[in-house]
Amino acid sequence: MTDFHYSVDSDGVATIAWDIPNKSMNVLSMEGLAELETHIDTALADEAVKGVIITSAKPDFAGGMDLNVIAKMKEMAGDQPEQGLFDGIMSMHRTLRKIERAGMDAKTLKGGKPVVAALPGTALGIGLEIPLACHRIIAADNPKAKIGLPEILVGIFPGAGGTTRLARKLGAMGAAPFLLEGKLSEPRKAKAAGLIDEIVPADELLARAKDWVLGAKDADLVKPWDAKGYKMPGGAPYHPAGFMTFVGASAMINGKTQGVYPAAKALLSAVYEGAMVPFDTALKIEARWFVNVLMNPSSSAMIRSLFINKEALEKGANRPAVDDARVAKLGVLGAGMMGAGIAYVAANAGIEVVLIDASQEAAEKGKAHAEGILDKGMKRGKVSENKKAEVLSRIAATSEYDALAGCDLVIEAVFEDPKVKAEVTARAEAVLGPDAIFATNTSTLPISDLARASKRPEQFIGIHFFSPVDKMLLVEIIKGRETRDMAVAKALDFVRQIRKTPIVVNDARFFYANRCIIPYVNEGMRMVREGVAPALVENAAKLMGMPLGPLQLVDETSLDLGAKIAKATRAAMGDRYADGDVDEIVFWMVEQGRLGRKAKAGFYSYDDAGKRLGLWDGIAAQFPPASEQPDLITVQHRLMFAQALEAVRALEEGVLTDIREGDVGAILGWGFAPWSGGPFSWLDMLGAHFALSVCDDLEARFGPRFRAPALLRDMAKGEGGFYASRASIAA
Repeated sequence: MTDFHYSVDSDGVATIAWDIPNKSMNVLSMEGLAELETHIDTALADEAVKGVIITSAKPDFAGGMDLNVIAKMKEMAGDQPEQGLFDGIMSMHRTLRKIERAGMDAKTLKGGKPVVAALPGTALGIGLEIPLACHRIIAADNPKAKIGLPEILVGIFPGAGGTTRLARKLGAMGAAPFLLEGKLSEPRKAKAAGLIDEIVPADELLARAKDWVLGAKDADLVKPWDAKGYKMPGGAPYHPAGFMTFVGASAMINGKTQGVYPAAKALLSAVYEGAMVPFDTALKIEARWFVNVLMNPSSSAMIRSLFINKEALEKGANRPAVDDARVAKLGVLGAGMMGAGIAYVAANAGIEVVLIDASQEAAEKGKAHAEGILDKGMKRGKVSENKKAEVLSRIAATSEYDALAGCDLVIEAVFEDPKVKAEVTARAEAVLGPDAIFATNTSTLPISDLARASKRPEQFIGIHFFSPVDKMLLVEIIKGRETRDMAVAKALDFVRQIRKTPIVVNDARFFYANRCIIPYVNEGMRMVREGVAPALVENAAKLMGMPLGPLQLVDETSLDLGAKIAKATRAAMGDRYADGDVDEIVFWMVEQGRLGRKAKAGFYSYDDAGKRLGLWDGIAAQFPPASEQPDLITVQHRLMFAQALEAVRALEEGVLTDIREGDVGAILGWGFAPWSGGPFSWLDMLGAHFALSVCDDLEARFGPRFRAPALLRDMAKGEGGFYASRASIAA
């Protein structure tokens, strides 16, 4: 099988069409790169060929490099991985440079053959780096297409010349959103930004590409950086304007990454150093920094969790082997923010939805929430009037339970009250067909207990969405004691339909995500009560890559909710409850009316518009900071191990059955330091021996909540880690 197909027409225009068999999207492998180079060599050597079109036979051009290949590049590189990686990357540079020079004379820059990239649709990563090496990029006018370099989002950066070419094409400032933020653009915006050169109707794409090839002159083939007198747009590092650009970029990167994402710093270094040397030397510099990133355990962990494992879960890695269970008609009970959000994402995915609340007015209000989301999309140019009408037409808002007839899945999202949930369960089941699945969106109540209200507990399951539903990518599926495979398959297929990432866990108090989040926020509040400065707590978390400090996270989720959970947990656990010292600060805050962001008063102060102003000085008055503050590492270890050890306990207890789900769920669910790849990847980075020594120290100083789980202690006796030793991770 071949990935690229080569043909030459009667006018001498060669077409290299990318079309990987049995895949909906082209991705580049090393074998594919070799094929592409062979076809380029053939075209350049054939005197009858006047020029080349590189395109795709699929609706999209390419989704990028096969990250499974990148993940294995280090192990494929032999005994000297750095040298092997560098040699492999430089071979890619040579291929793309061959396209760029296209046989032209090195001195006169004449005699080359024009090469044009014709993009029918999406072009990402290497799918844009190859076109950037071509002499012109023409894209079809396809508003659904995405064009860009998203590598930074998975812990690497464009390492096949994309960093160097785009920086030299747009200047450091112009390239920054695409390189440092992974910004993706539809073709018209990509052209306005300078990423591509031309847009044509889709049915004219290849004809226009051919016309350009046949009309191209020698000057059209010379890239600006190869021309005499080239100057970098915006200025090179020691140009007055460029100097300010690079100083600002360095500050911006450190501000956004807090120094924990190695790829961003390496990318800026490649651009900065590369801007001061000739282009071919700049490619070597880029390759060296790319190797530096690939050798960093953070990049491999991020690729593994945010691409390989995430994709495997989205494709149903842990789905029971039962028939297709996609949802045709969904019922949603409760039209509050969660229920309305669930209704919106389902309708947006093409599913017919019945949205029920106690009154017609409340149900309509829930539908209006979905309309509000669509209106925001229209303002940003992401949603058309027709799309809005189409989505809203799929949501039937009502107070009548009879409307649930024909629903194959119902999700209740009513108050966290077992009696209320039991009532709506019975009312829904009275209408539903015998094969329908009933799900609860509870975030804290045990699924098996709620299933007692059901006449068919084997068809009862938890589907826990995170707020806001339309933005959060993770959905936690919880199996009750009697839940059967068909219910799990239905939940998984539904989550995949709405294009979110599922994890499947077994029933236990707080499930997986919340049982790890709560120790994190509790540890932060516990330290404040002990006299640790709130600013130290918050910044220590952010310097470890947590998106929100524990105090800010409590404000976002609300302190009265925290108080409610604490009361329920204390009632359920009795003498085993160990967070009484945390309750002191939570209940005091609630008494002060400081309920969090929703009240515009919490651990932080807010203005009238709800904008966060800074930490509230009343905290220090009630819980004065100690004269001697702990060192940063101790604070960070307390915050990180509070989460990671709970993840290990969840695995040990069988709540979590797959460490892939543990890592992906942690990053997508509550933002566990994405640079680390998740709690299990982080512990593997530390090494079991070191992690155990930290646990023992924390336990001695701060108590039994830091006691190392037996699983970690056993692992420290050997040489492996979670990914090396757990049978639960599939190949």
